[in-house]
Amino acid sequence: MDEIKAEEYLLNIPLWTKKKNSLEDVRKFAEKLGNPDRDMRIIHVAGTNGKGSVCAYLTSILRQAGYHTGTFISPHLIDIRERFLVDGNMADKAVFSQAFEKVYEVTQQMMEEGYCYPTFFEFLFLMGLCIFREENVDYLILETGLGGRLDTTNIIERPLACIITSISLEHTEYLGDTIELIAGEKAGIIKEHVPVIFDGSVPEAAGVIEKKAAMTHSTCYPVNAEEFRLNAVYPAPYQRMNAALACKALDVIMTPPLDESVLLAGINNMKWPGRMEQVMPDVYLDGAHNPGGIAAFIEAAAPLAGERGKGCSLLFGVVSDKDYCSMVKELCRSLPLKRVYLAHMDSSRAMDTTPLAQLFNSQGISTVTDCGHVKDGFLQAVSQKEDGELLFCVGSLYLIGEIEAVLALDDRTGTRNNQRN
Repeated sequence: MDEIKAEEYLLNIPLWTKKKNSLEDVRKFAEKLGNPDRDMRIIHVAGTNGKGSVCAYLTSILRQAGYHTGTFISPHLIDIRERFLVDGNMADKAVFSQAFEKVYEVTQQMMEEGYCYPTFFEFLFLMGLCIFREENVDYLILETGLGGRLDTTNIIERPLACIITSISLEHTEYLGDTIELIAGEKAGIIKEHVPVIFDGSVPEAAGVIEKKAAMTHSTCYPVNAEEFRLNAVYPAPYQRMNAALACKALDVIMTPPLDESVLLAGINNMKWPGRMEQVMPDVYLDGAHNPGGIAAFIEAAAPLAGERGKGCSLLFGVVSDKDYCSMVKELCRSLPLKRVYLAHMDSSRAMDTTPLAQLFNSQGISTVTDCGHVKDGFLQAVSQKEDGELLFCVGSLYLIGEIEAVLALDDRTGTRNNQRN
């Protein structure tokens, strides 16, 4: 099956199914594939915000050190192959198609034996194991999907290290409605005698992680970003913690330790689309999609807007299962918003723009424009942006992906090539 047909097939697999394979069942699928993960050196990453950035820092630093890396992340912004990175680049089309065929064949066999059809994420994860085995990577950096304890990626048995990034309220219907409960789910990736590196800035989460580590006889390494002194260039203040987590994990697992010059070069060369990414002059994309992510985004955006003193515009789109009320209130409270543009993403989960407009109005924002589709909203917001004014596009990684697709199209036609960073 060619790449396009494989992608169409994958995108038609439900994200959620009424009847789901257990982790033991997914392990059986992996066994049919030859247990590719058991021969890999894996760094497992969970958390609410910052997982992708930590994975990107790990990838960049290990590449700088000369290692051959595989990175499994989600979601993708434009191309589904973005989820399978080999040395920081999308997996080869042929390798992608071969992995699809292998998992598809095993799936047919397993269904004949009475197992459930894999969910979208399960299928992709199994493909990832095949891809990274085929590529014979030195290190696999593995990002969880949802949670940790019951996440599909948690079938791996002995990673080199477990990293837990910042914890905040998200997916409360699945993970619990307190920081402690969510931290407990994320800490579910911790394995016996495997070191745990985690964001130690939230006491409620830290206590849960330390308790779980004690139960599994795992050494704990809480990280404090203020103590991380590498003089690197960070695209946003919150990235200092993510870089610190990556560096601490590598310090724990690498013998001999990597030179500081390698760490510094890896941090400075890290690229992660959609995280305070400047795509045009004064136009930034950030995939903040929950209250914790919005708080981190504001930490970076508010000083930028304050320096300009001209106010700023916002393009906003969100999925309906997020705490959009808190997100909107914090954006309105913390940023000098002059205009807000609302866009409806091409997703069944997208939030209707009418109640969003009412919510922004209730927070004192009078100039709110419902733009319909993301492309129309982005082009309108850019065209109406005043000289020196900042435009921030936030609310969902789906929003960022659709904007990146618009920019990629313009890049092919040469319209904005000279404006991309």
